[in-house]
Amino acid sequence: MVQVRLADAGDLHMTWTWARGAQGFGTGYTPGPDVDEAVRALAAELLGGGTEGMRRAFESSALASSEEERRLSRMLAEVLWPPGLTDQIRQVSARLGRPLMRLQPSPRVAQVPWELLAVDGGDSDVRLMDLVDIATTAPASLRRAGATPTGEDPGSDAVVLVLDPRVPGFRADSPLGSVLGQPGSDPALLSLVQRRLDAGTVVPSVASPAEAFRRTDLDRDRLGEALRKGARRLMYVGHVSGAPVEGGQSEDVTLHLCCGPQTTGLAEPVRTHRPLSAKDLLLGTLPLRADGVPGAQLWPAPPRVALIACESGGDLRFAESFGLATAMIHNGAHLVTATRWVLPTSFAFHRLAGLPESVRPLTEAVVAVDAAHEDRDPVRHLGAWQRQQLDRWRTDGRIEHSPLLWAALTCIVR
Repeated sequence: MVQVRLADAGDLHMTWTWARGAQGFGTGYTPGPDVDEAVRALAAELLGGGTEGMRRAFESSALASSEEERRLSRMLAEVLWPPGLTDQIRQVSARLGRPLMRLQPSPRVAQVPWELLAVDGGDSDVRLMDLVDIATTAPASLRRAGATPTGEDPGSDAVVLVLDPRVPGFRADSPLGSVLGQPGSDPALLSLVQRRLDAGTVVPSVASPAEAFRRTDLDRDRLGEALRKGARRLMYVGHVSGAPVEGGQSEDVTLHLCCGPQTTGLAEPVRTHRPLSAKDLLLGTLPLRADGVPGAQLWPAPPRVALIACESGGDLRFAESFGLATAMIHNGAHLVTATRWVLPTSFAFHRLAGLPESVRPLTEAVVAVDAAHEDRDPVRHLGAWQRQQLDRWRTDGRIEHSPLLWAALTCIVR
């Protein structure tokens, strides 16, 4: 394993240290103006909010063209990645097999899809993910408040599924509407829920797989009740609203459940809905009343959490990372799969890229994350799926295999 740390100090500084059977270390450095230029170039290619931001990404983004994406990934590697580390990775791989890289990004480069970096230079299309499995490391200062003392055994087989909950006051075709489409219309998603039903307990309980989607009763109280009973996994697929990085308040990022405006919480209501903020998950009701309860007691996180929503891992872009992903780790999670940028829905692929309705890229990502979280090694399992997507992208360059969606996913570990 190699631990890589990056730090912003005007310029970008990198250090790395090998462990677990391999020895060595190294340092890297990139001038600040070069980093800023590369980060701006990447940001210009990522999906924006709203229909126009999505349309631009599908029509002109480098991530929607295999040739342009290779050019972008090569540029990012030339600026951000030290060739000496690539050489060491190859040496370790030859002796010990594919290593694990635990990478702690600095806020400035937290959106970089490190997996995609074309690290060999020239005309080579060898990507970093071809050489290593990559996990994102949460800030070292983050303390876990409610973790299982040892291992990952939560003492429960329950899987908490929060799949496309209905947000009060928002129609299915509105900005906070459905992300997965009409309940019961997607065979792959129905099969996912059925597999979880066959394997153990699905919470909240359902009589049929279709009942797990677009629920109207999954508010923060119902979620907290389910988590306090014990669970081994939580999977949320829905909406996250980010906070502006320039504001510096990562705890203001919010997750949308079925909470009405009268729900007790620290976030301001949006129409007839009060979202659940990272501040809620961290502080609970402590700021609201004398007998308040901390968030880790109200919403204890199971060992593995998936937050499949727009910029659900965006808190790593802040100097003080107290967003949703890090709040889940603080509350007990060992691993959180989250996203670096705005995600396109399958409907966006249908409408903006002309794909048939039978092709559902977001569904494929949800199924892949679910399978990874059932695996003994979720980081390696998800990385293998992402490499399959990359191979398809290299072979045919079809938009449904583009990194627009799958390269946003990262596993954040303590």
